[in-house]
Amino acid sequence: MTIDTLWQMLIDHQNETFYTMKKLPFCYQVKGGEIFVDRRSKSITKATFEQALNKLNTNPGKITGPKSLNVFGAPYVWAILKTFSVV
Repeated sequence: MTIDTLWQMLIDHQNETFYTMKKLPFCYQVKGGEIFVDRRSKSITKATFEQALNKLNTNPGKITGPKSLNVFGAPYVWAILKTFSVV
C-alpha cells in the first residue's frame, strides 16, 4: 500500500470510531497532512504514517504491535492500520 492510498482511506473514514488494542475508542479528523485524534492533544502527521508503512515493508513479520512501530501515536496508527488490514 502506498502512503497516498492510505491517506485517502484516512480521509474517507474520518469521524468513524476505531479501537486501540486496549479497546479504547477514538475518532479522528484529517486536516491537511495531519490527523487529529480526539483522545490526544497533538496531531499525527502523514509522515508518521509513511514511516510506519516503511517499517512494515522493510521488516515483514517483525512488527507485531504498536510498540514495535516505534512512531509517535503508535497505538492510534496501529489501530488504523489494523482496521484497514495493512497489518
